[in-house]
Amino acid sequence: MTVDQVPTGGEPVGRVLGNADATPLTFWTAVRPGSYLQLDDVVVTERELTGRDPVTIAGVVTQVRARHEGAQFDSDVFLVSDGMLPAEVQEAAEISVTRVEPEVYVPPRPGAVVRRAVEEQRSRALYFDKMDRKVTLGVGRDGEPVYLDLDFLDGTRGGHVSVSGVSGVATKTSFATWLLYSVFRGGALTNAHNARALIFSVKGEDLLLLDHPNTRIDDAERQRYAALGLPAEPFESVAVLAPPLRGDTTGRPDVSVRDTGVDAFFWTLSDFCADGLLPYAFADVEDERQQYTMVVHQVAARLQREAKATADGAVHVDGELLRTYGDLVDFLQSRLLDEATQRDWAGQATTMGTVNAFLRRLVSSRRALDRLVRSDIATRRPHAITGSDAQVTVVDLHNLPDAAQRFVVGVALQRLFDAKEGATSGRSLQFVVLDELNKYAPREGSSPIKEVLLDIAERGRSLGVILVGAQQTASEVERRIVANSSVRVVGRLDSAESARPEYAFLPPAQRARAVLAKPGTMFVAQPEIPVPLVVEFPFPAWATRPAEAGAPPASARRSATQSVDPFTLVSDTDDDIPF
Repeated sequence: MTVDQVPTGGEPVGRVLGNADATPLTFWTAVRPGSYLQLDDVVVTERELTGRDPVTIAGVVTQVRARHEGAQFDSDVFLVSDGMLPAEVQEAAEISVTRVEPEVYVPPRPGAVVRRAVEEQRSRALYFDKMDRKVTLGVGRDGEPVYLDLDFLDGTRGGHVSVSGVSGVATKTSFATWLLYSVFRGGALTNAHNARALIFSVKGEDLLLLDHPNTRIDDAERQRYAALGLPAEPFESVAVLAPPLRGDTTGRPDVSVRDTGVDAFFWTLSDFCADGLLPYAFADVEDERQQYTMVVHQVAARLQREAKATADGAVHVDGELLRTYGDLVDFLQSRLLDEATQRDWAGQATTMGTVNAFLRRLVSSRRALDRLVRSDIATRRPHAITGSDAQVTVVDLHNLPDAAQRFVVGVALQRLFDAKEGATSGRSLQFVVLDELNKYAPREGSSPIKEVLLDIAERGRSLGVILVGAQQTASEVERRIVANSSVRVVGRLDSAESARPEYAFLPPAQRARAVLAKPGTMFVAQPEIPVPLVVEFPFPAWATRPAEAGAPPASARRSATQSVDPFTLVSDTDDDIPF
């Protein structure tokens, strides 16, 4: 069969090499003169079998090389270039097989024609034809759409996403928000209006403007969105929550980029005691040999039993009125340093050294939590982490110290997971986007946050809780969380990090490319496709900084706490206030 007799399909680009081993899983093709193959191109070839239908072998280009054939020494390149030595330039491409139909795993024969896969061939080569619900990820190197199987995202056959890359360059959170937008607006999720997303913003206020259009979007970018079947618009339904200003008793949120659609979140002292939240004030990674954690749980249990709530969220304990977190710290210090009451509060077998270890950590948490755990807000208002019907809730943490961030994340996730476990209504999706996952669920040690994240990773998808975790270094994240992520995404990597075994799913050429990847380019691995796909996602249609923000649509100019959310994370002592 000559090149011109190739069956209908993409253009012929070469033939299978005869001087390199061809296997059922990888082979090399010589690129014909006048053609080219680049990394990530999709190609297809056929193998004729006696007495059987032809076998179609499709794959992705994972390496390309060029060399002078006929040259022997390095210096021969000059002679060839000057026309003094006969030699030919030949390019060849390595193909990693993605699909074989029918499943007869035989190698392609040397000399077999290789052609570029287009349209239906490309769709079959990348298993897009097997995806009943396709989520648009962006475009490949060929400019054609690349999809993700929603079954492996929404918990049907898998769930959770792990996004890794260098901070500030890999665009991890940009990709996470783009993925949510594609799920919510792309039509693959039939009940998208019931799905919710909880985003923790830990780096600046860039994520607080998701409902504002990006003024930098031009017509060319809108066409890119249209080609992917999506409108170039901001998120439609967004609620923003921020911590209250320190020292302010009116409940004003500590945020500067917007003055509408934002409310403060905090916990009253009665919330803190009744819900046993004290362990989350010690949410840094623990050494399992430390004994002070016994005191933490002993004190938390005592507060749960004995704290009596007042109408404004304060508590009475042992006859004392406690209104702020500072009051609570002072109260516990007095009880634990008094020999008459120490054993009642710390436990019978607890040593003074263990008590002191607890108190040191308790006192150090005072500065971090005093504006989050309080009952001195003059105006009674909803203050839960979720409290609206908004599809996306952004929780701003960037103004909080590390210990306070851990407290907020730990308590919010635990309440969310508990609410999902206790829900009796239909299963709706709840996405959780958490950056700096290696800080909250490190590989070594234990903490309350790590335990709840492990619960979400291992059981969350059955409850409809999907974790989208982002981190600079996947090698420093708890293995079981990464292992339970069906979808793994890699942006630009540090060269040392790319050599870690956590990235073994990337072919060698992709590992090398990840060190050079530009912002907006991601390597996406999903279960049914043997080779990670390189994706470029569009420029955000929503503002990512104040300078880009246009006026939000009228529907977005509303309070973040207008109506009731079915999955309340924090309770309020006033039954008349919706939360």
